[in-house]
Amino acid sequence: MRNYTVRKYKAEDYDNWNAFVDKAKNATFLFHRDFMEYHSDRFRDFSLIILDGENWEAVLPANVVGGAIFSHQGLTYGGIVCDEKMKQSIMISVFKSVLQFLESNGIQKLHFKMMPSIYFDFPSDELNYALFLVDAKLTRRDALSVIDNSKPYKISRARRACVRRGQQLGLIIKEEPNFKLFWEEILIPNISEKHSAKPVHTVEEIEKLHRLFPENIRHFNVYYQDKIVAGTTIFISKNVAHPQYVSGQNNKNELGSLDLLYHHLIVDVFPDKRFFDFGISNEQNGQKLNEGLIFWKESFGARTLTQDFYEISTSNYNKLENVLI
Repeated sequence: MRNYTVRKYKAEDYDNWNAFVDKAKNATFLFHRDFMEYHSDRFRDFSLIILDGENWEAVLPANVVGGAIFSHQGLTYGGIVCDEKMKQSIMISVFKSVLQFLESNGIQKLHFKMMPSIYFDFPSDELNYALFLVDAKLTRRDALSVIDNSKPYKISRARRACVRRGQQLGLIIKEEPNFKLFWEEILIPNISEKHSAKPVHTVEEIEKLHRLFPENIRHFNVYYQDKIVAGTTIFISKNVAHPQYVSGQNNKNELGSLDLLYHHLIVDVFPDKRFFDFGISNEQNGQKLNEGLIFWKESFGARTLTQDFYEISTSNYNKLENVLI
């Protein structure tokens, strides 16, 4: 079994990190340092670089809280990022080296928020097998609703009726970088009322990210009689279009505003993306399912793909020592 050098990310690694992420088989723009560092004041970075001599073998976007490492709490998904040359036996050695490094630095637990397979450019489950070998504990499982545009899917009669209602009422959909209007008029009031919370991103943060990643972050508003009634901010990767934020006024059902908006996105804006990821319908760390929300998503033709969360004891690295025969 090969031993790899593991070290923490440093500011001077910026260019090499981003170049590695750009060619990785299981990465999106969320792993670019500009995206990871917009909220550096909230998360203490503990990203790792795994080296074979001078060559970069893999990276781990991560932050640290106390005696635990998370991959990464400020991102939608994570894991060990690698290129298409990664093979199963190499990943086992890489993962063993990561766990040894963490244990030697006083880290007892590693938490993975796994990347759903729709975001892969190539098959990339090498880490999943390694997690099985170290007795990783499944701590959470979320249900994503996904449309696969390479397969036939059917929009329900009820959804089509709501789309027609929005069309007949003259709703207008505009793509525009007017995040502030949506944030202040729709998103913040709705999240505050329903969840007594705030959006993960402030409007200033999402505007900054849009400037940094204009091809990956797009925004659409819906207007009725010149007044905003709904909107969505879409995160776009190579294979997937994913609404990061979506919200509408209380009369959205009567207007059909969200139905019309999603139909427009799926059919007219992103038909060339392999997947349209509606996101999760879970609450309470995956233990509860919002039946009405997932029903709405499934009525567009979406079906379930799961995202798993794992906890690993770093001392279990020794379980990888005699695996390869």
